Amino acid sequence: MAPHVACIGAGVIGGGWVAHFLARGYRVTAWDPDPDFGPRLRRLVDAAWPALTELGLADGATRDDLTFASTLDEAVAGADFVQESAPEDLEIKQDLLARIDAATPAGVVISSSTSGYGMTEMQQRCTTPERLVVGHPFNPPYLIPLVEVVGGERTERWAVEHASRFFEAAGKSVITMDREVPGFIANRLQEALWREALHMVAEGEATVAQIDASITEGPGLRWPLFGPCLTFHLAGGEGGMAHMLDQFGPSLKSPWTRLEAPELTDDLRERMIQGCAEEDGRDISELVAERDRAVIAVLRAVREVREGS
Repeated sequence: MAPHVACIGAGVIGGGWVAHFLARGYRVTAWDPDPDFGPRLRRLVDAAWPALTELGLADGATRDDLTFASTLDEAVAGADFVQESAPEDLEIKQDLLARIDAATPAGVVISSSTSGYGMTEMQQRCTTPERLVVGHPFNPPYLIPLVEVVGGERTERWAVEHASRFFEAAGKSVITMDREVPGFIANRLQEALWREALHMVAEGEATVAQIDASITEGPGLRWPLFGPCLTFHLAGGEGGMAHMLDQFGPSLKSPWTRLEAPELTDDLRERMIQGCAEEDGRDISELVAERDRAVIAVLRAVREVREGS
């Protein structure tokens, strides 16, 4: 029988998880503290379904396998795996995970979608913290393959290994981290680029549109196949990374980047908002649909290159 997943929290990330698990043919029970979350979640799943259909649904996959629980206890009662996707607020996370832990059957792994908090700090109030892990996805979870899995200080290794196997079976690309680090791996790299972008807008050095074009028309074209390390390895020519480091290593000391976050002033906030409107004034739903089509095209193109090599 297909796994039964409880998705706790039905916002953008939680809803994306629901859509992904349904597309894999899993049975999903969802719960959210908003009593009217059902129609909103249905709309999110319906919006994701065309992209998931194009990527390929598992045999028997249907949106009818989604049920709504009226209580948290009801949602987790028969679950084989629990995915929590509450807002990024430590107090909320600690309280909710403790409640999930108390209600979930013994031995069932509980995973959090947190994008920044460590499991060590989130599992403090849990009675059985050994089964709690971070399963950090990237938005939208139904399209972006990456999931970063890591436990906390009180998490036992079996739970981390079980979660990694579960996500891999669910079609995700899993990084099983060796140790906790705030923000995990991908968010730390993404945040560095984001901070520098904000600095350039704040200082009038570049516009929002220029910054976006610099990635989509530049390094972003290389990153779907090779990440930043292999990209720089190739930049060294026949000498590879060794030559690249010898030639460009000294520039690491050059003041090219400012990793401290700039102050988010009212002026900077307005520039970012206005810049996005000027770059592309379409409705969010239109942009999401185009993003999904583009991600699918990239995934297919990369798969063809890898399978053909």
